[in-house]
Amino acid sequence: MSKIDEAKSILKDLEVPDSQQSDICVYTFLSLLSVSEDTEWEESTNEWIRIHDVIQFIKNNYGVEYAENSRETIRKRAMHPFRDAAFIEDNGKPTNSPNYRYRITDELLEVVVSYNTANWDSALSSFKSNHETLIDIYSSKKRMRKMPVKINGQDLTFSPGAHNLLQKLIIEEFAPRFAPHSECLYVGDTTKKDLIKNTEKLQELGFEISLHDKMPDVVLYSEENDWIYFVEAVTSVGPMSQKRVNEINKMTEEVESGKIFVTAFLNMDDFKKFSEEIAWETEIWVASFPDHMIHMNGDKFLGPR
Repeated sequence: MSKIDEAKSILKDLEVPDSQQSDICVYTFLSLLSVSEDTEWEESTNEWIRIHDVIQFIKNNYGVEYAENSRETIRKRAMHPFRDAAFIEDNGKPTNSPNYRYRITDELLEVVVSYNTANWDSALSSFKSNHETLIDIYSSKKRMRKMPVKINGQDLTFSPGAHNLLQKLIIEEFAPRFAPHSECLYVGDTTKKDLIKNTEKLQELGFEISLHDKMPDVVLYSEENDWIYFVEAVTSVGPMSQKRVNEINKMTEEVESGKIFVTAFLNMDDFKKFSEEIAWETEIWVASFPDHMIHMNGDKFLGPR
């Protein structure tokens, strides 16, 4: 039998659904184990790899080419179901990070390396008998890595990473100081784009939102002052440039509330990297100096322009 057929047999014995026995899932499974046609199953490994590495492995070892834009398909059809089944784990980085990686769990690796040996049946039986427990263990690991955050009185979580840490600080440190009693109308998460999205209130204020619009990272609304705060959380890209201000103004042409544009940074080093790109009417908040606001236009007043 070919390695592809044997991989399908392993997945079938693991009782995965038919949809996870498809070619793209089988090739992904082989890549995660670094198993080519010339590799013995006992030589399988579980090194951390990216989806880009999966695509390259399949091409180099099985002659099947998946385009780079197939990464989301591989993630949804193979990686997510395998992770939910405790076959693989991720390294806890934000999904948009270049350092985000997956690997086969140690427990499943022990099963795979026994394939075609006298230990296969007992290893498979042991894994399956502990399968639900393993799912709980790996789900707990994932939950433990998340950051708790309180938004509009709700206890929620952000995925780990610098960008979400800054968003957490914007909501928990910036807002009470500079937008007291404000409501968070929008905030995304690196793994869930619209963690909070009060569409009804946004539309009531006059927002025109389409699927193609890129919302600012955090949108706060002070009903007391009728001010909207548009906050960009900058860790690597995306300060509140003049182009960005223009885009938001176009998106909010019908909004009559006062508009405040803020660029937030974790530290002064990040601010210095982007200082020349920031629009003159933008306020700047640095999380390492939480009580201080930098005004690009020299005003000592936080308010709409």
